[in-house]
Amino acid sequence: MTYFKIFSLLALLLFSAPSHAGQGAEIKVFKSPYCSCCTAWSEHLRENGFDVSEIKRDDMEAVKRQLGVPQQLESCHTALIDGYVIEGHVPADDIKRLIKERPKGAKGLSVPGMPIGSPGMEQGNHKDKYTTIIFGPEGMGAFARH
Repeated sequence: MTYFKIFSLLALLLFSAPSHAGQGAEIKVFKSPYCSCCTAWSEHLRENGFDVSEIKRDDMEAVKRQLGVPQQLESCHTALIDGYVIEGHVPADDIKRLIKERPKGAKGLSVPGMPIGSPGMEQGNHKDKYTTIIFGPEGMGAFARH
């Protein structure tokens, strides 16, 4: 096989391979030692290919301030992945999309509060409608609607 054919085959494989954003990506989850929904969210991430490490903290308010989470976007846990802050029960697919698209000026994603039916907050068949918010130095807006 010629070098040209080998190069062409490798290029084809590289550029046609599906994206695996999040597959094996390390995410650090800061959570209260007493919060079971945070643990359920971590499990959701593991089921979706993330390498999750949980850091139990009694001072979650200080963690949120240190990482720059806007107060109106707060939830129960805060995570770090690939330079981004993830606040609350953000679905794994939204995190994968953030990592893949890398929107200009984005600091992170948030699902404010604790909407029923969001990952880690499942309660039977009931699901609240909720929005994943993207935020950064220039403001915030809708990233995904669920």
